[in-house]
This record gives sequence, C-alpha cells and structure tokens, in this order.
Amino acid sequence: MKSPDWYDAWCEEAFAAFDAKQKRMDETYDLGSWLRYDYDTAAGTLTFSDAAGPRVIAEIQVAGSITAEDWLWGWANPQWPEASTDAMRRVRDFGAENGIEELTTELLVSDDLDRLGWMLTVIAARVLDAEGGYCAPSANGAIYFLIRSIKFVS
Repeated sequence: MKSPDWYDAWCEEAFAAFDAKQKRMDETYDLGSWLRYDYDTAAGTLTFSDAAGPRVIAEIQVAGSITAEDWLWGWANPQWPEASTDAMRRVRDFGAENGIEELTTELLVSDDLDRLGWMLTVIAARVLDAEGGYCAPSANGAIYFLIRSIKFVS
C-alpha cells in the first residue's frame, strides 16, 4: 500500500514505544490474570474483574476488528457507537494528510489478520498517544481496543 518514505521507520518507533507501554501496563495491571473482562463500547470502558467484582477499568476506543477474511477499522464500522470510535477518525485523518493508504482504507486483508490487527492498533496508539491495547476474541474473530487510560477500581 502507498505510504511516505519515513513511514517504515516511524512504525518501528511506534512498535518500540507500544511494547514498552504494554510491558509497564502488564507489570502494573496483569490484564491476562483477571477472571473476566467486559467491554461497554457505549460507555467506552473495558473492565477486568475477579470473583469479588471489578478491579481494573480502562477508557477505550475501538481500533478495529478482524473476521476470518479481513480487518475493518473502527471508524468505518457503523456497528460501534460513535463515541467508541471518534478518536479513531484522527488516525484516518493522519493517514489522509500523510498519504498512508492503510490508515484510510476501510477494509484490509492479510494472510495474518491477528498480526495486521495488532500492527494497526500500534500505529493508532502512536497517533493518539494511547497507553496500550487489548485484543478481545469475538464470535467472528477479534476486536482490538486502544487503551486511552487505565486504573485500579478504588
């Protein structure tokens, strides 16, 4: 896909920064250890709970989703409440302003959709200066969330 010369190096920097943020977030919140998670796209939250109830809450945006065939950007999916994808439009605008086709193309295909989903989530996280990301399996594939902020429930 079409992109400027600087984009590959910019993406490498995005991955390094994202990896560091994810490690810090995992060390602090250990998201994979909770009994369950629940997302509420209308409220823009992702909540991690144990048997006693909610323990960690994150403010989220829907980056996008994968099926068996493709990736669909959150900003292009009318299924999501507008509030859950409004910041993702800045990612699309960044792509349009800089000639980055993968950020402005609604549907993308790949031989490795999970890798593509994470790659695009990482890029969106850099554009929006997000704290990290989370991938939630769905009935037809997976949903990729940007974590804008995260904290323990008091």
